[in-house]
Amino acid sequence: MPSHHPYTLALTDILINQAQEFIGIYDGAQEQFVRVNPAGQQLLGAAAEATGPWQLRTAAGQPWPELLAEARRAGRYEGEVCVVRPAGPDLGAYLELTYFQAQERPYFLVRLREQGRLQQAERELAQSERRFEAIVANATIGIIVCNRQGTIVSANRLSEQLFGYGAGELPGQRIEVLVPGAISPHHQRLRESYNAQPSVRAMGAHRGDLQAQRKDGSVFPVEVSLSYFHLGDELYVVSYVLDITYKKEAERELIAERQRVERLNADLEQKVAERTHALLNTLEQLEQRTEELAQALAVEQELGELKSRFVSMASHEFRTPLTAVLTSATLIEKYPGSDQQDKRLKHLQRIRTSVNHLNDILEEFLSVGKIEEGKIEARPVALELGALLADTIADVQGLLKAGQTIVRDINCPAPVRLDPSLLRKILVNLLSNAIKYSGENSRVTVQAACAGGRLSLTVQDQGVGISPEDQEHLFERFFRARNVTNVPGTGLGLYIIAKYLELMGGTIALRSELNHGTTVTIDIPYEDHPAD
Repeated sequence: MPSHHPYTLALTDILINQAQEFIGIYDGAQEQFVRVNPAGQQLLGAAAEATGPWQLRTAAGQPWPELLAEARRAGRYEGEVCVVRPAGPDLGAYLELTYFQAQERPYFLVRLREQGRLQQAERELAQSERRFEAIVANATIGIIVCNRQGTIVSANRLSEQLFGYGAGELPGQRIEVLVPGAISPHHQRLRESYNAQPSVRAMGAHRGDLQAQRKDGSVFPVEVSLSYFHLGDELYVVSYVLDITYKKEAERELIAERQRVERLNADLEQKVAERTHALLNTLEQLEQRTEELAQALAVEQELGELKSRFVSMASHEFRTPLTAVLTSATLIEKYPGSDQQDKRLKHLQRIRTSVNHLNDILEEFLSVGKIEEGKIEARPVALELGALLADTIADVQGLLKAGQTIVRDINCPAPVRLDPSLLRKILVNLLSNAIKYSGENSRVTVQAACAGGRLSLTVQDQGVGISPEDQEHLFERFFRARNVTNVPGTGLGLYIIAKYLELMGGTIALRSELNHGTTVTIDIPYEDHPAD
């Protein structure tokens, strides 16, 4: 057979030289093209004649040498590639590689077809469809698509889980299978009405509660929003379904809690009325006992002085809140109309405030009695001092005057063993005094430090201060400094604090200067209580 047929050159010219796409012969040993047709020269320019590895990669990032190796193993390779051109933008193309040998040397027939805009658009559309399908399939809300006839054509994974269906069971079924049987006919009429005038409907736009039915027949509450689209002449309706079982349960719990609070408020009002009546009786008894005590202590100067202090305090501290209670009660009678409820509430609040004040006074009296009778004992337990101080400061926030602030500096990181009840009462008393005897826009500072098994706690204010003469009597029962007689108080606070500190093995020290504030420091031993 001759080496060249008469038509060899003609076929070469037709198949290679006249082709409208890139066709070349690549020498695998020399790593360069040994022949490139005119269309290839025009398409890639200098890149077609470059030696070494070709600047080309696939969408997955495979370089040109890997593609050659794959074609050599399989005999052929096809796929989309991107060719880097020296001039102009990168070229997206479809590559065909065919491996062959000539004179025992490796060669590759290379064919490149430039991808047109239509092919690129189709590829982008396919990618967009895959993204959309992934979004719908993994959405955190049930998505169901049905046609005009109410037949389900698509349902995402979550909707199948919500309604208890297996994968692929919902498409082809009527949308009414997801509606409780009792309202299924009504739902069909609503669907037909929606088909006649489709519109986007947000969740919660419907009136009343919506119910859905699972495959097993059980019913659960849902919220549904609707949208629609057309494909050709066909209408498709998209339902977005949200299971609100937990939301409904929370609403029921909220209603029950509101009703419970209303009952508690009613009980509280009843107790206030009962306590007010009991308090009046108690005050009457206290007045009788005061008279008896005054007669019994008349023989002793010290006891007589105590009586004088007590009578002075009681007449002032009890008369003021009682007068407020009686005045408010009288005024409440003058507001019988339902439109005057706000006025009644105002006076009821004054009564509550006055009763609370009286309760505080009585609590101090009771504390003194229990201390002197030996009924109070220190019961230390492990406690977080920082938390106790924070809670106590929060409790006295309501006593702050305009612009007053409480600043704290706590250096007690580890738990300590102290009686939390006694310590809390000491703190409340000290903070109340600091606030009460300081003016507006002043600062109260609380400092605490724990070291060597002892707690050192300081409360400092910027108040009226105490004279040196009065400081000598501060820890006596019913004693009040002469510069604060116009400020409400029983004169028992510091006396009670000192007694509590005795029970806890602690001490108290006081520094004060008139019009320059007061600093009170207590020192209490404690046991270390390391965390387990």
